[in-house]
Amino acid sequence: MLNNNNTQNGQRKTLRCASYTRKSHEEGLDQEFNSLDAQKEAAEAYIESQKLQGWKAIPYRYDDGGISGGTMERPALQRLLADIDAGKIDVIVVYKIDRLSRSLLDFMKMIELFNEKEVSFVSVTQHFSTTDSTGRMFLGILITFAQHEREVIGERIRDKVAAAKRRGKYCGGPAALGYDVDRENKKLLFNQSEAPLVKLIFRRYTQVGSVLIRPGALPNMSVSPSRFSFRFRIIFPT
Repeated sequence: MLNNNNTQNGQRKTLRCASYTRKSHEEGLDQEFNSLDAQKEAAEAYIESQKLQGWKAIPYRYDDGGISGGTMERPALQRLLADIDAGKIDVIVVYKIDRLSRSLLDFMKMIELFNEKEVSFVSVTQHFSTTDSTGRMFLGILITFAQHEREVIGERIRDKVAAAKRRGKYCGGPAALGYDVDRENKKLLFNQSEAPLVKLIFRRYTQVGSVLIRPGALPNMSVSPSRFSFRFRIIFPT
């Protein structure tokens, strides 16, 4: 896609360049100069270095802060793709390939759009060309490793959360039925008033293989239905 033969009627054609930036976490985004600004600065410096080739940065920002690269549901990315489809952009510049996407499938879909609209794609820190099959192969390898890294990070986070839950640590969200949250110490505490209901549910399951509790089977307890109706199919007596 990257084509430096940029002449039209003997004159250098201006190439409209858009820089896209992304950061997975919101941490640090409130700083005066954050990761998105650093990526933007590097991309604009690269565009400036290609000024003799007719490159010119457009005055719009496409920044996605605090959004994973594993999804296409990113406001700035959707605006970028819409502008590409409308023919407003000639070159996309990113700091690293994985800033655009960490999903191989999503990335290849975007590459197809870039090819269709004759839009060039450039990474400031990773030099490659997608004008031949070898370049496209190496690009696929790079994005595959980016996707692998995202999945490994996700597995580590899930393992950490599971280990914390086994130790009785509070990991966010509503407390399970039978527990209260000690938010200061990030621990789960037994709720003695709800304990009989929890025991009833498990006892009923071992007896009939279902957590469906029919009218009249519930003891007289002051437990709000909102505490557990989203977890168990329980018919309340009227």
